[in-house]
Amino acid sequence: MTDRTDIAVVVIGRNEGARLVAALVSLAGKVQRVVYVDSGSTDGSLLAAANAGAQIVELDLDTPFTAARARNAGFEALDPLPEFVQFIDGDCILEPDWITAGLDAMRKNADIGIVTGWRSEVYPDASVYNGLADFEWHRPAGDIEACGGDMMVRTSVFTTVGGFNPHVIAAEDDEFCTRVRKAQWRVHRLPVRMTQHDADTHRFGQWWQRAVRTGHGFAQVGALHPEYFLRARQRVWFYGAILPIAAVLALLFLPWMLLPVFGLYILSYLKTVRGLMRAGLGGRKALHQSVFLSLSKFPNLIGLLTYHWRVLRSSDMAIIEYK
Repeated sequence: MTDRTDIAVVVIGRNEGARLVAALVSLAGKVQRVVYVDSGSTDGSLLAAANAGAQIVELDLDTPFTAARARNAGFEALDPLPEFVQFIDGDCILEPDWITAGLDAMRKNADIGIVTGWRSEVYPDASVYNGLADFEWHRPAGDIEACGGDMMVRTSVFTTVGGFNPHVIAAEDDEFCTRVRKAQWRVHRLPVRMTQHDADTHRFGQWWQRAVRTGHGFAQVGALHPEYFLRARQRVWFYGAILPIAAVLALLFLPWMLLPVFGLYILSYLKTVRGLMRAGLGGRKALHQSVFLSLSKFPNLIGLLTYHWRVLRSSDMAIIEYK
């Protein structure tokens, strides 16, 4: 049996509606303490959290919202501190056996600072964008570099590394995990179902904005940890900027050079297809999803440039929303 006094859950959300209700229901009976951190919701989120018996933290509207800031606020509201904290986003449902599995791994491995599991989409076939997200979550188990925001953390580790960086607006979980690893703690994924996520992405514009946010994360986290996301940034610059510039120059001066430029895009697409199929995705879905993965370099580039423009102008790192 799980000792529910050893762990608390921090849920973060903003206008999640029915998704938050489902998240809170999935936590019932799993732990004794649930903290819900709200980032300016205008729907019924606060009432839903109150009805579920959660402790509520409302973020100050005068400071820019970030998921990192919300998670820190939830952690700070825990008094006394438990030994472990499970973080979960308000659009996720916790799997029934996850808390027991996560605690068991933590207690048996004193060098693990963060433990996570497998996340899946609730409605992976509702749109190609949901399908992309679902496949994105399928990663190998074992020691890993980083994980998403759904994670179980040893509170002593959280305190030692200073929690999440509240100024990082995307990939804040990658940045946090990187500091945990640099502090000589393991980040580990169990081959166990942890959460079900509802991406609720049905429009191209939503997908595009999410990819812009991803690019911003590549740049901002890369500025803090240059070795991290290095290959991702290189691919964005090459396919999102260098090749398009080469295509324009070829069109103006050497039209025959357009063939090798487009050939590189085709080779990249085919390589992506092969990679997805090797990872277990069916041929038709691999062909379809590879189109978006190839196209993503352009909104990623916008995100990269947005970050650098903000730094140049000393502007706030405002969140980039897609839902």
